[in-house]
Amino acid sequence: MLEAPSSRPRALVIGASATGLFAAAALAEFADVTVLERDTLPDGPEARRGVPQAHHAHLVWSGGVKAFNDLLPGVVDKVVAKGGRLVHIMGDMVSRAPNEVWFRRFTSTHHRNLVASRPLLDYVLQSRVLTDRRINLRVNTHVVGLAGTAGVVTGVRIKAGGNEEVIRADFVIDASGRGSRAPQWLKELGLPDIETREVNAGVAYATRVFKAPGTTAAEAFPLINVQANPAKAPGQGGIILPIEDGRWIVTLSGTRGGEPTSDPDAFVKFALGLGHPIIGELLTDAEPVGDVHTSRSTANSRRYYEKSAFWPDGFTVLGDAIAGYNPVYGHGLTVAAQCALAVRDVLHTHSLTTPGTARRLQRAAARPVSAAWELAVGQDVFYPGATDTPPTGPQRFLARYVDRCVETGAINPRALAALLDVMSLERAPTRLFSADMVWPMLVGRKKTQLSGPPLGDDERQAARA
Repeated sequence: MLEAPSSRPRALVIGASATGLFAAAALAEFADVTVLERDTLPDGPEARRGVPQAHHAHLVWSGGVKAFNDLLPGVVDKVVAKGGRLVHIMGDMVSRAPNEVWFRRFTSTHHRNLVASRPLLDYVLQSRVLTDRRINLRVNTHVVGLAGTAGVVTGVRIKAGGNEEVIRADFVIDASGRGSRAPQWLKELGLPDIETREVNAGVAYATRVFKAPGTTAAEAFPLINVQANPAKAPGQGGIILPIEDGRWIVTLSGTRGGEPTSDPDAFVKFALGLGHPIIGELLTDAEPVGDVHTSRSTANSRRYYEKSAFWPDGFTVLGDAIAGYNPVYGHGLTVAAQCALAVRDVLHTHSLTTPGTARRLQRAAARPVSAAWELAVGQDVFYPGATDTPPTGPQRFLARYVDRCVETGAINPRALAALLDVMSLERAPTRLFSADMVWPMLVGRKKTQLSGPPLGDDERQAARA
């Protein structure tokens, strides 16, 4: 007996990236969804070609942790059960800010980062989303364009097995990442060029995995983060993330003239030469696992779809396909989940097939994108050669003010909570001008700034044991 055709709208999602999986989960409440993926997905937590940053350090800020659980209840617990970790900010961290201030390890805030390898995160998301019967996956399918007109997108053009065909749908979401060709596809339909902007600090990455040294695999060793200082080009930084299976993933970064290389013999030496040598010191006796992986795909690149004077029904762009960020800020996965939440929230009040819904979705998705964009560009614009447009007066003022916020948050837990609300993409940047920040900044009890990293002697000893 043939199954009766569904009366629900049909939606297509381009890309089985984290953004694509979140989008599919959000859409499944309102439509039957097919995810179109150009690669074949791995059967386990393995890096794949379609995720160029998969070898490097990843974390999910607390705003993303909340969005993960809102979209997929229990998914964060699943990552933790498989070896991931919820890291308290700042209690479980040793962190130096871009202005070279060390944060005290306060434990009074609610903020937690989710830390795991990117392959594990992707595999847990994939396993959860693709078991939904309302969601279908089609692999080895290359989308080459949109079907429809300047007024309405009616599907996509694909290449599969050497043949080109059209897949019809009521709605299409582009979640194909940094390499998205949506601007060209829209132009082919007769729409005008999309406004774009790039701020490229010229950051290069080098990442290597190590066996957790000493006895650190058996305890909750802190995340170690030394951020680059934009005022001292080239900016160099690094991070140690203790991840699943008793490993440390270590990512080093440097801007133009100070980039790390793929030379394995130079990796620890580079870490020792950062603004503080703590990462290199902790790696001195650590055993490497595998090769050094490098990347230069780090520019902040923004497409302002929401500003377009004309926008077709039936099409929305999400996540990295709207904006890609310097990965050092760790906001990509958080924005991906928040974009999908924005989609779900709009669809609770507007039908997927109602004229104008696509524009509403595009504007809603722009809000979490803009929050992360301003945080990233607010730092990177100060690197030499990052942009043809020098920092404006307001940008310089805001950067100085943020430095004051960091200095205050580093020694005051109330101010730290306000700072982390913004950095975690939980609250708007206006939170930095609240009484929780301004009062401690002006009249709060003053503690001295730390002169070095707050890593305990017992923790140092654990790494040497």
